[in-house]
Amino acid sequence: MAFISSRSKYAVNPLREDDSIVQALRSKGKKVISLNIGNPPLYFPTPRYIIDAYIGALKEGRTGYSEADGIPELREAVAMRYRRMYGVRASKDDVVVTQGISEALEFMNCALINPGDYGVLFIPYYVQYITHLKLFGGNPLMCNYDENRNWDVDTDELDKSIKKIRAAGKADRIKYLMLTNPDNPTGKVLERKTLKKIVDIANNNDIFIVSDEIYDEITYNGAKFTSVAEIAKGVPHAILNGASKNYDATGFRLGFVLLPEKDRKSTLLKESFRDYAAVRLSANVPAQYAMAKAMNNVRAHNAAIRKMRDEIQDRVNYAVGLLQKNPYLKTQRPKGAFYIFSRVDLKALGFRSDKDFADALLKEEYIQVVRGSGFGMSSHIRIVSLAPKEILGYAIDKINSFCERHANEKE
Repeated sequence: MAFISSRSKYAVNPLREDDSIVQALRSKGKKVISLNIGNPPLYFPTPRYIIDAYIGALKEGRTGYSEADGIPELREAVAMRYRRMYGVRASKDDVVVTQGISEALEFMNCALINPGDYGVLFIPYYVQYITHLKLFGGNPLMCNYDENRNWDVDTDELDKSIKKIRAAGKADRIKYLMLTNPDNPTGKVLERKTLKKIVDIANNNDIFIVSDEIYDEITYNGAKFTSVAEIAKGVPHAILNGASKNYDATGFRLGFVLLPEKDRKSTLLKESFRDYAAVRLSANVPAQYAMAKAMNNVRAHNAAIRKMRDEIQDRVNYAVGLLQKNPYLKTQRPKGAFYIFSRVDLKALGFRSDKDFADALLKEEYIQVVRGSGFGMSSHIRIVSLAPKEILGYAIDKINSFCERHANEKE
C-alpha cells in the first residue's frame, strides 16, 4: 500500500512550480524578475490606517483564539459593506471568516463534493479551483470563456453542457457553479446581462452559485462591476471575498464567505462552513480586528483603493501596449484585477508547449511568468502587472526580444 495518498497528486500550484529554479538562479547571483503571483503589498504598501489597526489589536492583547466563524465586528463589517455597496440584505450571521479564499474553497468542496460530483468551472480558471475540486474527488464540468469575444462567457455552451449531464440522469451531482468576477487570469469583467444569463441557467437547473469577487473594487478601462448578489436575489448563492486585493493585505490571510439567502441549501452550507471553521479553531485574530476597522473606515479605504486602482490601470495599459507590439503574442486589454493573459504563437517560436516557453524564458532571460495550461488553457502565459513601469518595461522588453530571437532561430 502506498504511504502517500493518491489525492496528493492534485496538490500542485502552477503559480509556484518554478520557484526552485528561481531560488537556484538567485543563489548564483542572477537577478530574476518574478511576474507570477498577484501580491499587491510588494509594490503597494498596505495602507497605514490598516497597519495601525493591526498594531492596535496587538497592543490590546487580541492574540488568542476568536469565535470559529470570525469576530462579530468583522462579520458585521462585511455584511455592512455588501449592504452599502450592492444593496444586499445581509447580517453578520450570514458571514463566515476564513483564512483567505483558499480556505473558503477548501471548506466549500469539503462540504459539497462527494467522489464523482461535479463543479462547473470556466476555462481559463483560477488554479486553486480545480485543485480543491479534485482533492475531494470531484469532476470539473468545463465551459469556456470565449477568447474571440474578449473572454465573454459562452452561455449557450454552458446550458448545453448542463443539459448533457441532466440527460445522463446526474443532475443532482452538479453541486456548484464557480464564477470569478473580475476574472483571474484574463482580467475580464462580466457584463450584467451575461451574469443574468448565468444566474438564470443555474437557477433553472437548481445549481448553487459561487462567485469569487476578490477583485471587485479593482476595475478600470471603463468597466462597471456587478456583484452576483445584486442579481441572484432569491437564488441560492455564496460570495467569496477578502482582505488580499482590495485592502492590499495578502499576508493577513483573511477571507470571508457571504451566504445571504435563507433557502435550505444556503442554510445547510452556512452551518457546514461553521462546522469546518470550528475544526480549525479560528482565523488570524489581530488581522480580523484590523480588517473590521478597515472596512468601517470607508473614507480612508476609498482614498487608498482609488489611488491603487489608478496606478494599476496605468501599469496594466503600459504593459499591454508593449506586448501588443510583439507579433508572436496575442494580447487583449483587461478591465479588472491586474493580470495579462497572452496567447503565444508556439509554432512560430519553436516551442512544444507553453510550459517549455515559460521555462526557457526564465532560464534564458530570468523573467518568471505562469504557463496558461496551469489555468486550463494551453498556449498562453499570465503576466502580473503590479510592478512599477520601469520593471515592467524591462521585463517585457526581455520577453519581446526572447520571442524575436527564437523566431529567428526557428527560421
